[in-house]
Amino acid sequence: MRRRQINGLLSLFFLSFPVLAQAPATPADALSCEALRHKGDPGVRACYQRLTRATDPAVQAEGFWGINDFRAANDAFRAAVKLRAKDPAPRVRWGRMYLEHWQPSEARDLFKEAVEIKEDYAPALLGLALVAGEQFEGEAIKNAEKALKADPKLYEAHEVIARVHLEDGSAPKASEAAHKALDVYPEALDAMAVLGTIDLLDDKTNSSWMTRVLAINPHYGHAYALAGHFFIINRRYEEGIAQYRKALELDSSLNDARSDMGVNMMRLGLEDEARKQLEQAYNAGYQNPETVNSLRLLDSYKNYETFRTPTTILRLHKKEAALLRPYFQAEFERALTTYEKKYKYKLTRPVQIEAYPDHEDFAVRTLGMPGLGALGVTFGYVVAMDSPSARKPGQWHWASTMWHELSHVYALEMTNHRVPRWFTEGLAVYEETAAAPDWGDRLDPGAINAVKGKKLLPIADLDRGFMHPTYGEQVTVSYFQGGKICSYIAEKWNYDKLIAMLHDFGNKMTTPEVIEKELQMKPEEFDKQFLAWLEPQTQKTVDNYDEWRKRVRTLSGLVKEKKWDEAIKEGEAIRDMYTEYVEMGSVYQFLSQAWLAKGDKAKATAELELYSKIGGRDPESLKQLSELLAEQGRKKEAAAALERLNLIYLADDQAHSRLGALSLDLGHPKIAVREYQAVLDLKPVDPAAAHLGLANAYKAENRLNEARDEVISALEAAPGYKPAQKLLLELSGKE
Repeated sequence: MRRRQINGLLSLFFLSFPVLAQAPATPADALSCEALRHKGDPGVRACYQRLTRATDPAVQAEGFWGINDFRAANDAFRAAVKLRAKDPAPRVRWGRMYLEHWQPSEARDLFKEAVEIKEDYAPALLGLALVAGEQFEGEAIKNAEKALKADPKLYEAHEVIARVHLEDGSAPKASEAAHKALDVYPEALDAMAVLGTIDLLDDKTNSSWMTRVLAINPHYGHAYALAGHFFIINRRYEEGIAQYRKALELDSSLNDARSDMGVNMMRLGLEDEARKQLEQAYNAGYQNPETVNSLRLLDSYKNYETFRTPTTILRLHKKEAALLRPYFQAEFERALTTYEKKYKYKLTRPVQIEAYPDHEDFAVRTLGMPGLGALGVTFGYVVAMDSPSARKPGQWHWASTMWHELSHVYALEMTNHRVPRWFTEGLAVYEETAAAPDWGDRLDPGAINAVKGKKLLPIADLDRGFMHPTYGEQVTVSYFQGGKICSYIAEKWNYDKLIAMLHDFGNKMTTPEVIEKELQMKPEEFDKQFLAWLEPQTQKTVDNYDEWRKRVRTLSGLVKEKKWDEAIKEGEAIRDMYTEYVEMGSVYQFLSQAWLAKGDKAKATAELELYSKIGGRDPESLKQLSELLAEQGRKKEAAAALERLNLIYLADDQAHSRLGALSLDLGHPKIAVREYQAVLDLKPVDPAAAHLGLANAYKAENRLNEARDEVISALEAAPGYKPAQKLLLELSGKE
């Protein structure tokens, strides 16, 4: 995935209906029903139906919840809480129902209210652990441990810890926690399911733990749904879907599993079956946001066009397909050719890229829910990403994201999807800047603070930074760290060592095993050497960051006040304190503005050249750089600045028109044709000039019939357009 972490929508199986050995917070009248549910007894519905006739609203609520009448259960819980204002128990049970009904924020509020009533109330602390686990938050284990301190018999807390450790890629720790749950309660079904999942992830075709689960409850499909969850977060999508199928064979009413299966079928491009499964879940009443949004997105696919070659499949929205296709197709093919050579691996089928002009559609495509902060996501041979128009111009680099995601395709396929997250993300970050030094992300404030605060994780635990961050920027910091680790390995041992590590991961070796085999040292020693390598690269920025922050504000004020000499003095004093900062309000941009105001275009150009070289992405700054370079007769560099802009943002007809003209001057008519066609695809205010530009480009390529057609189109748009009339006469003379 390109950049930010997926929020916790994948962790739905933390939400299975609670079955407690001693059932704290559960009304005593409901325990017999829970016992039937635990065994998969068909009489469970009748049992819960009887509870709906109880006089105690807390018991009534359990009954309505048990028969999936969530509206009635909600009303009953509200009455129970009102009746027992100082009792945390009904709040906890109400919160657990909200968790099951896709509303984790409401559940969290209720658990917090319960803790306010009783600080060490174990079921409430468990509830907070469950919510944190669903959201992939670092507080999950912490809250589970608090719950166990309050009630050592609360086996579900051990199950939470087991699941979190397994999500972090630590099977030994997960196994230990699952066994602790079983020590408390020998029939802890989800603990057994975790142990069974560990077996299945290790490629065992069967697991005695799954057999034990089904001996207790022959219909406990949640065990295989839980396994499906873990296969999916390990990016083993086809195997995950197979686990969901097993879950539904055991219990066809598991519509949460059916919905998740449908979403993952969408990820693999199996859209017809995905729709079938999602519609079945929806029609059965499982109308959570992921299901609804995914069905809406499937309906919207009629608005997309698909373009195929023997090695690529490109899906683009009709409104921008003509504009995007030449640029996307060229980078797509260039990346595949480069990676096939670098990785020494040939893919077995075409790769599909889907670009979404609406970022929320992309988020639904990848998670089933809007709100995803990532730029791209890879599902085996399918890549989904934002299109250049999905975000504010200059906010990101679409080509860099494409290369990042296509690196994942190779890493996943070469390892049979066994590569740990830190390595595949780190390798993809490395590949961005290997493709072009100005691509990728720079050292950002989050990474600066992490280095300064010594928050970088040991390499053996780095997956945890992606899966369960303990502070706000830890996911992006983990991308930074993973990329730097791969850069360090390539620099010290050579690039082929990274490829050897990929093959080791494909052979199911762990990170510590791979480090010891390939780098001939323990992970702890690697951590020391890596930090010693990283420190001199970051120390100047880390040491000066606080001062730089204060003084860049001063610089901004000087520029606003047009105190150009003072601004130049201050800018030159602080620019090299943080050379990698090229976001909004960079020192390079301020200095360029000041030098232009003083009439020194050469120095203004030099600052913008540094800005572009380091990775600045602001379209207006890059266009200004191109203009300045062209004025100085540096047409080749001027064109290169606009070519770079094309890899960042494409919906700028002025930039395309300028690049078209420069390309003609430089003797590159093929590029000029592409650029003037892009202008026309953007429906410019002056179509006549664009048609004329395209006509001149066709003429330069000796495509005279097409040139003549474009001249006629120019004259149709502007009948008195003299340059078009002149060119038409020239072309007529060539007949």
